[in-house]
Amino acid sequence: MGIDKSLIVKGRLAGSRSVLRRAERIKLLETEGKWSEEKSVFGLPKVKTVRLKKKPKAEKAPPKETEGAVTPEVESTGE
Repeated sequence: MGIDKSLIVKGRLAGSRSVLRRAERIKLLETEGKWSEEKSVFGLPKVKTVRLKKKPKAEKAPPKETEGAVTPEVESTGE
């Protein structure tokens, strides 16, 4: 027996993570001035995560014409 389609969360893996990796936490603490090289990498203080807003997808621009390229011209029938 399977799960109903209405119960499946779409894009479940695309969400933001609630936990940072150790390297990410150290980098964030360095920018805040709360960590230095002398301190141990174990027992780091907790760091709030920032949820990023999704950026709207940019519209695709039409391809640019290159210089010297021959473009076919449409001939009118003269009607």
